[in-house]
Amino acid sequence: MNTTTHSNASATAAMPLMASMPMASMPMASMPSGARTRALTVARGRPVVSITGTQQNELLGALPRDALGALFAHLELVDLPFGKQLFEFGDKLDNVYFPTTSIVSLLYAMEDGATTEIAVVGHEGVVGVSMFAGERAMCSAVVQSAGYGYRLKAQYLRDAFNQGGALPQLLMRYNTALFAQMAQNAVGGRHSSIEQKLCRWLLDRLDRSLSNELKVTQEMISIMLGVRRESITAAAGKLQDDGLIAYRRGTITVIDRSGLERHAGECYKVAKTEYDRLLVDVAGC
Repeated sequence: MNTTTHSNASATAAMPLMASMPMASMPMASMPSGARTRALTVARGRPVVSITGTQQNELLGALPRDALGALFAHLELVDLPFGKQLFEFGDKLDNVYFPTTSIVSLLYAMEDGATTEIAVVGHEGVVGVSMFAGERAMCSAVVQSAGYGYRLKAQYLRDAFNQGGALPQLLMRYNTALFAQMAQNAVGGRHSSIEQKLCRWLLDRLDRSLSNELKVTQEMISIMLGVRRESITAAAGKLQDDGLIAYRRGTITVIDRSGLERHAGECYKVAKTEYDRLLVDVAGC
């Protein structure tokens, strides 16, 4: 997929904050030895991983301290630039990613090169979970909005999962919410108008962004939704005429979120309700 790199000023600005966060939020004595070492040193110029920084991902932030401590020593803060492919269909899933300020698109590519987005993941979730060694990816994952996230070897996550506790419950609840998003995308792809699809697509990004301004081109949206660019141009023009968005080349600003939700229809509401329920459920993990 040919794309042009777009900068994400908000995400870039967040990186020094995450890299320099103090470790005071977890007592040193309660950390695993590896985590204490990680907290006290900066290894070969890599940014320090802090407990406070990990809270920017909602799944990591929902974990009890002991469960997070089991993963903490193995987490690596990484730059996720626009267009970076985390894995593609058929790849062995060696790493999982917990986005913080980045947004990752899960894509399915056809033999003729056509691409369709099946789900999107941001600070609420995780990408690349594999519960069995040697498991292969069933889709591709590409960074759609530049930012940062935490990378973890898949084996460490499997080891922690097999120990039981809050982590398995959290991941299974998230998987249910992700499946709901995929199901609604499938239904919407068949029964929604292009205008509704565009509204839902914008709202999905807005839910995972730092502001109401989205760095995106109409060409990119058309690729993600699997429709003609001219159709996106017409739909975006109507939304702008209705006062819901403002569009200039490479940037869409959402002006009226409530109006956008009304235009998006049922599919967005169902998936959003499932994620809202997830946030309630994880509080009890």
